[in-house]
Amino acid sequence: MMKTALKRSSIWPLIRNTYIGLRDLPQMPAAYLHPWRRTSIQRLAELKDRYKGERAFIIGNGPSLRDTDLSKLSNEFTFGMNRIYLMFEELGFRTSFLSVVNDLVIEQTAADLAALDMPRFLTWRSRKYFRPEDFHQNSENLPTFLYTTYDAPSFSRDVRGRLWEGATVTYVTIQLAFHMGFQEMILIGVDHNYQASGKPNATVTSQGDDPNHFSANYFGKGFRWQLPDLETSEIGYRMARATIEADRRKIVDATVGGKLTIFDKVNYDSLF
Repeated sequence: MMKTALKRSSIWPLIRNTYIGLRDLPQMPAAYLHPWRRTSIQRLAELKDRYKGERAFIIGNGPSLRDTDLSKLSNEFTFGMNRIYLMFEELGFRTSFLSVVNDLVIEQTAADLAALDMPRFLTWRSRKYFRPEDFHQNSENLPTFLYTTYDAPSFSRDVRGRLWEGATVTYVTIQLAFHMGFQEMILIGVDHNYQASGKPNATVTSQGDDPNHFSANYFGKGFRWQLPDLETSEIGYRMARATIEADRRKIVDATVGGKLTIFDKVNYDSLF
């Protein structure tokens, strides 16, 4: 009864944030002082507003990518996510950036991610899946580590500090694009539609081909993954739209046949 009353009171956010801060206090020294994080913070400082006035395409991994002419993006700024690298050879180019935040995805693809020679943004939590020797021969290829959280919904205008994951790598990527100064952010391949049932965030193991992404092997047989939390992701998307538009920037959704309704829709081909 008392907990319910507190949650309804105006001081609940303060209580919640204080609790989260105290709970996470032991993690903070490493999150700001570890050499890998110091390097990451420096890189993020250099990226702040670097692309001011430019546009960027944020590429989801939905089946709709197969109905999208991605060759048009070869000279655009692009953010890929998770296992988009499975498509790089077919595309003939790499995305400008790659972001991955889910623990299960990073754990099972750490070798792939370490081998990629491109700007990658991973969660600070995921450092446990990498060894210093993975980057010994090329320290410049160290991923940029982000200090993310599952708690305290918010939109971070500066990702050098803590940022909320919003239950989807897409939300983290939008915050990255904002941090970098992009004026226009265009979503594609964000189908927001899954052939799966169960409790959001529950861990499941694929029993066969993956029907929810551009490749049947994306989360193929034996791959462990978490069921989507579309409701929480929509909370984040609304925050993103509000912040971006308040800053007189633009975010639109050019996904072919996508089910997401938070952002204004545009025709993909009309953008070129």
